[in-house]
Amino acid sequence: MHKKTSISSKAAYDQRLFVLDTNVLMHDPTALFRFQEHDIHLPMVVLEELDRAKKGLSEVARNVRQVSRFLDELIASASKEEIDRGLVLPGLAGERGRPPGGRLYFQTRPLTALAPAALPGNNPDNDILGVAMALQQEHPGSRVTLVSKDINLRIKATILGIHAEDYYNDQVLDDVNLLYSGARVIPADFWETHSKDMESWQESGRTFYRVRGPEVKNWHPNQCIYMPDEQGMAFLVRRVEDAEAVIQLVRDYTTPNHAIWGIMARNREQNFAFNLLLGPEIDFVSLLGAAGTGKTLLALAAGLAQTLDDKRYREIIMTRVTVPVGEDIGFLPGTEEEKMTPWMGALMDNLEVLGNTREGGEWGRAATQDLLSSRIRIHSLNFMRGRTFQSKYLIIDEAQNLTSKQMKTLITRAGPGTKVVCLGNIAQIDTPYLSETTSGLTYVVDRFKDWPHGGHITLRRGERSRLAEFASEAL
Repeated sequence: MHKKTSISSKAAYDQRLFVLDTNVLMHDPTALFRFQEHDIHLPMVVLEELDRAKKGLSEVARNVRQVSRFLDELIASASKEEIDRGLVLPGLAGERGRPPGGRLYFQTRPLTALAPAALPGNNPDNDILGVAMALQQEHPGSRVTLVSKDINLRIKATILGIHAEDYYNDQVLDDVNLLYSGARVIPADFWETHSKDMESWQESGRTFYRVRGPEVKNWHPNQCIYMPDEQGMAFLVRRVEDAEAVIQLVRDYTTPNHAIWGIMARNREQNFAFNLLLGPEIDFVSLLGAAGTGKTLLALAAGLAQTLDDKRYREIIMTRVTVPVGEDIGFLPGTEEEKMTPWMGALMDNLEVLGNTREGGEWGRAATQDLLSSRIRIHSLNFMRGRTFQSKYLIIDEAQNLTSKQMKTLITRAGPGTKVVCLGNIAQIDTPYLSETTSGLTYVVDRFKDWPHGGHITLRRGERSRLAEFASEAL
C-alpha cells in the first residue's frame, strides 16, 4: 500500500515538530496519526476554526466532527500535567511497521507575541505563523514544519523563514504520469518469445489464448494490450497467474455492423472502452480522458444497450459533483432531478446524439427521447449516503472532483448486479485542495488496477471535432 507523509527524505528519521493548519484536519481527519514518530503541535486558533466549521452536512463538517471525536478520545483521561507534557499518539494499524512515538501538543499559553509587524490584521493564518515562529525559537534543535493545504500560507511561511510543506499522505502517486493507463504495447517479437506451450480456444463466441513468458508479470487483470502497429491485434488480459496469463481477443466495435446504439469506436482506446463497458464480468470501469474523447457518449451508449436491449440492468443512474466552473447560480426550484438538470448538460447533449441515431423521422426520435428519459435517473450526490442500488448502471460523471472518501461512499452503494462507471479528466479539477495526485478518481484507478472485476482505460484522442481537438491542444 502506497503511503507518504509530510517528511522529507533527508530527514525522514530525525525528530521533527509539525504545526498543523486547520485545512489539513478538515481534509483528512486521520492526519493526527499520520506523522509516525514525529510530534504535532495544534495552535489554539486551529481548535477555534474547527469549532466554527463543525455545523452542517457537508463533507468538511463531517470531517471536523470526526477530528473533534479523535481529540476527545485522546484527552478523555489525561490530566493537565499529561497534556502539558504531550499526549502519546497511537499509530494507524499497519502504518509502515514502525512503533508510534510522536506526541500531540496543544497551545496552552500565548505564543504569537513573536509574530513580526509585517503580518497585518487579526488573521488566523497569521496567528498560526506566529506560533510556528515562536516554536522555532523555543526549540532550536528541532526542525519546525508548518503543514498546510493553503498555498498562500505556505508562501508566507517560507518568506518568514518557516519551513512549510503540503500534506502528502493522501497523495496516491508521486507523479501523475505514473498513473495506470489501462493499455500496454506488447513488443513486436511477442509471439516468438511467448508462444511456447501456447493454448487457444473459443468460448461463447470469443477467442482466448493462454500464454507464458517474461512480459506477463507486468500485466494487470482486464488490461488492454496491443501490437505496436495500428492494424495489429489487440487483447484483454483476463487472468494473470505468476508467469502465465489468459488473454482474450477484443471485439471490434469500429464498423457500422457492430455499432452500439449507432455509436462506433473511432480509435483503439474507444474500442477498448466498449469492451470493458460491455463486459458482464466487469463490475467497475473508469474512463479518463480530455474533453471530447467520448467518455460520456461511450458510457451512455453501452448503458442503453445493456439496459434496453439486453435487459441486464433495470435503469441507468447518473450523478456528478455540483461544482460550478464560474459563479454559482443560486438555489434552484423543483424536484431533485429538476435541480440537477442544469448540471447534466453533458447527459442531454449525448442523449440528443444517441436519439438521432435511431430511424423513424421526427416521431421516432421523439419516442426515443421519451423512452430514454424514462430509463435514465439523475441523482444528486447529497442523497447517496445509505442507499443501495441493485441491478443498476451507475455513471459517476466529473469524478475527478471527488475526494477518495466520497468515492468510497459512492462505489459502496453498489448492490448485486450493479455496474459502476467513473468518468473524468484529472486535468480539470475544480474542488479546492484536490490535485491530480490526490483526486478520488486517481485513487480508485490505482486501487482497482489489480482487481479481476475492474477495468480502466485512458482515452488519448479527441473525437468531438477538429475545432475542439485543436483548441484542446493549442489553448
